[in-house]
Amino acid sequence: MKIRSGTSNAICGALLAAHCTSAIQLTITDANSIKTAASTAAHGMMSYYKGNITGGTPGLLPQPYYWWEGGAMWGSLIDYWSYTGDTTYNDIVSESLLFQVGPDDDFMPPNQTKSLGNDDQAFWGMAAMTAAEAGFPNPPSNQPQWLALAQAVFNTQAVRWDNSTCGGGLRWQIYSFNNGYNYKNSISQGGFFNIAARLGLYTKNGTYFDWANQMWDWTNAIGLISDSYQVFDGSDDTLNCTELNHIQWSYNTGIFLSGAAVMYNVTTGAEQAKWKTRVQGLITGANAFFYQGQGIMYEVACEPNNNCNTDQQSFKAYLLRWMTLTIKLAPWTHDILLPLIQTTATAAAKSCVGGSDGVTCGTKWYEGNWDGTYGVGQQMNAMEAFQALLVDQVGPPLSNSTGGSSQGNPSAGTGPSSVRKDKAGAGILTTLVLITILGGAWWMIA
Repeated sequence: MKIRSGTSNAICGALLAAHCTSAIQLTITDANSIKTAASTAAHGMMSYYKGNITGGTPGLLPQPYYWWEGGAMWGSLIDYWSYTGDTTYNDIVSESLLFQVGPDDDFMPPNQTKSLGNDDQAFWGMAAMTAAEAGFPNPPSNQPQWLALAQAVFNTQAVRWDNSTCGGGLRWQIYSFNNGYNYKNSISQGGFFNIAARLGLYTKNGTYFDWANQMWDWTNAIGLISDSYQVFDGSDDTLNCTELNHIQWSYNTGIFLSGAAVMYNVTTGAEQAKWKTRVQGLITGANAFFYQGQGIMYEVACEPNNNCNTDQQSFKAYLLRWMTLTIKLAPWTHDILLPLIQTTATAAAKSCVGGSDGVTCGTKWYEGNWDGTYGVGQQMNAMEAFQALLVDQVGPPLSNSTGGSSQGNPSAGTGPSSVRKDKAGAGILTTLVLITILGGAWWMIA
């Protein structure tokens, strides 16, 4: 635990001399100061990780952090390497991702069955996808490769598409004995949509785009993406998704925003215009997550009332992450999104003055100081805000035609044990045929 015992302005001064008492005169446009700030936040985040010490389990964060947040953290550190060039954590990231792949190389380790959801698995799959896109050092040839791991997650989830209720979609939980099995939530749909679109971009396989389109259409038809581009949390399939949980979380908007940006990037003509409208709509919808018109990101559903749980403390990191991906793939969003990132990073820096180290980051960036909170989520949020300032220095995601070297396996995750595990008897192509035959069911839901 870090106890507040000082108010060092180390990060704040490195970023914003105009707002700090530090003697370091640097600005948010100075790459070296930004990298220093990101490094400081990353070090604070990794101080919570014990998986690389004797007796620890590689990839896992300690309680109270759930398995999924480990995957999210490794994804953030892949971006950290990509943006800053700092290789400090690369070996730990690789070890952690590969240790948690499970016996079928699909990020379904047996010791996580008791709480494994589609969204949890997706965060690990998206980390692997980011590794492939960023050109992160490839695993040894006798280990599963980044692209194949993302494909395995996609394939295992594709066979879970569930027409038995609500005309389609994915359940939140994979196993019926887990609480939440009857909930179809936006983050599970968004994770699948995001991975599908990015796999299509990387491999140029149109089947992935077909699935991305299908997921968007279903999510919108159900109402989880409203016609005004609000993204609501989920719906109960025991009610056939006729009622919605209207709470909004930043990462739900972000995950669909970045996937929509991919689809904008790979389409032309009327299709591209359609996806541009969707990207713009989601950006407008994201205004809900910027505090009282000040351009400072906050988690509107929980921060004002001080009731963000451990998971929710990290959600801003993902919206920031996916805003930068959007800028890369839909460059016309640059001048809309970058000012929000800059204002948010400015505010985040002011919060990173707490703890016994004087650089611990807090939750409420709009308060202009450290609010006394701390944790993996707070550090990851700040790190993502800082490194996002370097978006103009990093190219778009790699693909297999633009220098991406990660080896794929289109059949990954469809082996006999994977099929038994999900109680499904078909791979991705068979599933696509079934959906085509049964298709249109979701169009009947208003």
